[in-house]
Amino acid sequence: MKTAAVIMAGGRGERFWPKSRNSRPKQFLSLTSDGETMIQKTVKRLRPLVDAEDIYIVTNAAYTDLVAEQLPDVPKENILAEPCARNTAPCIAFAAAVIGKKCEDAVMLVLPSDHLIGYEDIYLRTLKKAVKVCEEGQNLVTIGITPTYAETGYGYINFGKESGDAYEVERFVEKPDLPTAKKYLASGKYLWNSGMFVWKVSSIMANLRKLMPDVYEGALRIADSYGTDKYTETLVKEYTAFTSESIDFGIMEKASDIYTIPGSFGWDDVGSWLAVERINETDDNKNYIDGDVISIDSERTTICGGRRLIAAVGVEDLIIVDTDDAVLVCSKNNTQDVKKVIAQLKEHGRNELV
Repeated sequence: MKTAAVIMAGGRGERFWPKSRNSRPKQFLSLTSDGETMIQKTVKRLRPLVDAEDIYIVTNAAYTDLVAEQLPDVPKENILAEPCARNTAPCIAFAAAVIGKKCEDAVMLVLPSDHLIGYEDIYLRTLKKAVKVCEEGQNLVTIGITPTYAETGYGYINFGKESGDAYEVERFVEKPDLPTAKKYLASGKYLWNSGMFVWKVSSIMANLRKLMPDVYEGALRIADSYGTDKYTETLVKEYTAFTSESIDFGIMEKASDIYTIPGSFGWDDVGSWLAVERINETDDNKNYIDGDVISIDSERTTICGGRRLIAAVGVEDLIIVDTDDAVLVCSKNNTQDVKKVIAQLKEHGRNELV
């Protein structure tokens, strides 16, 4: 059975301002020393498992040229442009319907575009296990991450009975408070919800038909128009009518035959500027330095320079990022609040900086 990959690349990456902007969000940036962008890394690591012609990128219509520029091996007709943001359920339904029109059935890997993987061989072996589980029936599989600490910023997957290479999912739970996260970790029965899914196109479409019929019908109409002169008109009409809904809430929390496979492959969701020091080498004082920077007696600080010299003297636990038109200085304790800067900029009409 053919294996296809759907890369979800429509996010804004607001926590990576001022590098990440509306015109070039996080997935199109390089945050590692090798110069590869996040989406390039995502596609590259899949190539041993999926042919380039079977990779689909679902992205905002504004980013189709960026995708084509950064991923020249992916066919342009496989760049599926969302006319508006409608969360992951419509995004996945859109891609599944298009893939289903092009081939009778396929196993469909659904992956975010902005995660990093430390151990790619283990990652690919985990995906192969998931493909096998999906081929055995109408199973929907999610890749869970074996937790290494009590994280409050992720949702969790509570798993139960072992079934071959996978475990039956008991329930999905929202982001917990710290005491609850510690209980989850101690139990050994919870995984971090990574947002990575594997299923046959026929399986997810059957669940969409049952649980989200409006999205199912709309996606089929879009797919029917795919490749015709009615495609753009149909896409805009149908997609804008979809209710914004996550695949977790719309399908995974309600469907049967839900399985998870634990993953321990050096996963990082690169959710904020704090990730930069995790995914790159730091100096003896635990600083990550990039660009024209002088650091004196500074510790545990991330400094990303631009054209100007940055001199940091005696600072600790900061994020400092310089671009041509903005400078971010942020305590490490407040990196999740960087998106509030964007809200302030919008409020004051400074959209050229967003």
